[in-house]
Parts: sequence; structure tokens; C-alpha cells
Amino acid sequence: QAMGLECRMVPGRGPVFPEPLVDAEHLSRLNFQPDIEETLGYVFDVVNLTRQRVRGRVPVIGFSGAPFTLMGYMIEGGGSRNLSKAKRWLLNTPDAAHRLLQGLTDIIVEYVVGKVRAGAQLLQIFESNAGDLTPAQFEEFSLPYLVQIVERVKAELKRQGLPVVPMTVFARGANQEGTLEKLAASGYDVVGLDWGIEPAVARRRVGDKATVQGNLDPCTLYASPSRIRAEVEKMLRGFGPQRYIGNLGHGMLPDHSPEHAHAFILAVQEVSAALYRGTAAAP
Repeated sequence: QAMGLECRMVPGRGPVFPEPLVDAEHLSRLNFQPDIEETLGYVFDVVNLTRQRVRGRVPVIGFSGAPFTLMGYMIEGGGSRNLSKAKRWLLNTPDAAHRLLQGLTDIIVEYVVGKVRAGAQLLQIFESNAGDLTPAQFEEFSLPYLVQIVERVKAELKRQGLPVVPMTVFARGANQEGTLEKLAASGYDVVGLDWGIEPAVARRRVGDKATVQGNLDPCTLYASPSRIRAEVEKMLRGFGPQRYIGNLGHGMLPDHSPEHAHAFILAVQEVSAALYRGTAAAP
């Protein structure tokens, strides 16, 4: 929206771009140097108001989509099963794809720094479409920009005298051999995981390079509270009690029960506390 491409939130569909980018010539329609305060200042106001209202009871997290995920929406016109239009850019006009990805990266850096200035205490970058890329495409069109974001944001926070807050990267589907290891070594404090990898395997592959977050299948929230607790315990035992944040492996679904979400949170709190006590008591 800040770049001049109209985005509408359509009930049941999510973000929709009525006039998506069709080819490289359409890059001329975009503003690659928008005034972030003027175009997105209302977001910073919401972050600041939220920080005041929660009064320290919970941390305030600032989110942003990652460059390739945003590029996909801008070209496909909304959510897509295979990102065929966006991937044509990667194959046929890679220079134009890189120009768009770099422009998005520059704006994301300024945008999330603004969220910290407004009161966000942790940042999370979502590359929700990572799993639609081949390993080679991820290496070229996603990972370098994710690394840019974490390096530049932390440097800019330090330069401005702002808190250098923890940063999480979530690249859904990027569980290939070698890819997860590179994410863990990319400079992010936390690596978010989807449900397509066993917790013990993820823990072994990430090692001590980063905290891990995830990775319960969101559909588990359709189960009974007792089954949710059993699945949570299995997950937590796989990850272990150290350097771990319990979470779903992606977002909640529209028809999820808030009571079952509460059962999930309670199970994470109670089971992880019991596991930690057991670890601390071990000789």
C-alpha cells in the first residue's frame, strides 16, 4: 500500500490486490521510496497504543511479511496455491524480481524499526511462501534478503539508540537439508518452525545457534483439550526445555475455538514448567 499498490482486506480471502503487477514494466507503478511515517504512521500509532494498554503484562510483537512473500501477493493479486505468476518472474525476469525484492527489503527495514520506536519489544519476519521455492530459488530470492533485514535492522536500532530487540524469522516449508541450518546461522535470535519437521530433528539441526519456536499443527486446536495437551507434551519433550518458545506451526484458522487456543497456551505453560523442574532437579 505504501508503494502505491492498492491492497484490500476481503473477508474470507485476506489481502487482495485489485491491480497486481503483471510484468517488469509495472515496476514503474511503484514508489520505492515512500514516506513511511506518512503512509504507515497509523500502524505505529496502534503499536504505541497497544504497548500502553497491555501495561507490561505481555510483550508487544511487531510483524512484517518477508520480501518474497509480499512479492507473491503483489504479483498474484492475493493468496495463491502455487505462485505460478510470481515464479515466472524468477525464471524469466530475475533482474526485475531482484529489484522488487530489494525495494521491499529497504522498506521493511524502515518499517520494523519504526515499530520498535513505537514500542514493539520483539520483531518477527514471515516468509510464509518459502516452501513454494526450490532450494536454489530460496538461496537466491529469499535468504539474502532475510539476512539483509536482520543485519540492517539491528544496526539501525543501535544507531538510533533504540533497544536491539530479539528478532524471529519464520520461513514456512524451508526445512530442507542445509536450509534450516543457514536460517539458524543468519543472525536471527529465533527460528520459527512449521509442523513439517520433528521437534527433536529441528533441535539437533539448529543446535545452539538460535532459539526455536513452534511447531504444533494448527489443526490440533480442533481436538479436545485433553488431546491438545497430549500433543503439546509430545512436542515439548521433543524440543526440550531450553531455548524454546511454544507456538503453533502457523497461524490460527478462522473457525478455531478461543477456548481451545486457551487450552493450548495453558498446556504449554504447565507442561514446560514441569519439564523444566525435572531438568533442574536432575543430578
